[in-house]
Amino acid sequence: MNPRPSVAFSPYAVYSRDDWAGLRADTPMPLNEAELVNLGGLTERVSTQEVIDIYLPLSRLLNLYVEAAQGLHGATAAFLRKSDDKMPFIIGLAGSVAVGKSTTARVLQALLARWPSHPRVELVPTDGFLFENAVLEERQLMNRKGFPESYDLPPLLNFLAEVKSGRERIEAPVYSHLIYDVLKGQEIVIERPDIVIVEGLNVLQPAKLPKDGQAIPFVSDFFDFSIYIDAAEELIESWYVERFLRLRQTAFRDPASYFHRYATLSEEEAHATGLSLWRTINLVNLRDNILPTRQRADLILRKGADHAVETVALRKL
Repeated sequence: MNPRPSVAFSPYAVYSRDDWAGLRADTPMPLNEAELVNLGGLTERVSTQEVIDIYLPLSRLLNLYVEAAQGLHGATAAFLRKSDDKMPFIIGLAGSVAVGKSTTARVLQALLARWPSHPRVELVPTDGFLFENAVLEERQLMNRKGFPESYDLPPLLNFLAEVKSGRERIEAPVYSHLIYDVLKGQEIVIERPDIVIVEGLNVLQPAKLPKDGQAIPFVSDFFDFSIYIDAAEELIESWYVERFLRLRQTAFRDPASYFHRYATLSEEEAHATGLSLWRTINLVNLRDNILPTRQRADLILRKGADHAVETVALRKL
């Protein structure tokens, strides 16, 4: 087995929290406390300071990328003598279960929509592109839900292709975390977006390349910018178990919940169950499929305790 080559060069410039916060410049803080409460997750609250230090500089950076892409598209359309139809900017957001992807996506959606050059910002979780439970059960994949093979890839790729084609109205499937399945007959409707944030576990996963060169595109081929939310395994484990215990007291109590059977567990039993689910399923997915894609991201947010971002790694231009 060949040893891994030692390379001193890193494609990333790494910023401490303080250094990154200084890049905010004069970007205004457009969100109030009530809005931040609504943007938070079940076990993750978004503080004003976190938005000021981390997300306002990121919003400013993404605004520069979006406006540059808009300008380049317009210039290219003029060169090709084509009509300058709107070309949405797609942001991919990846990371483990329980690391805070959904919260980050919601905060970015709210901040990016405040910029005048791109007010229409849509958020599409890839959960809706999972195979329905009946299909997963037939293929004996229920315990690998969230792994790459559990997604219906062609509809996801077609959705992204339609976004990039500039279609005026596009639909995406909806997933219910209550019933743990795709909702039939319900769609997310997207109309003429400026930005689409695509959030999911494996959105940076590369496809296998066929020998004939006729490759199906990667999901990430459609991204204009990609973000990976990172944290130490032991931290994500604690966040996952904390969330499981909170759900046991809330959503799991609903008789319609797929996980209703966990609502009657004792505190000790629930902790052991959550830990087992993390270590036998989600940790395996993280190590085998999600973490290996981290270096494909344009930007890596590395979290410490309390979900606070400690470092930001930005790919060098």
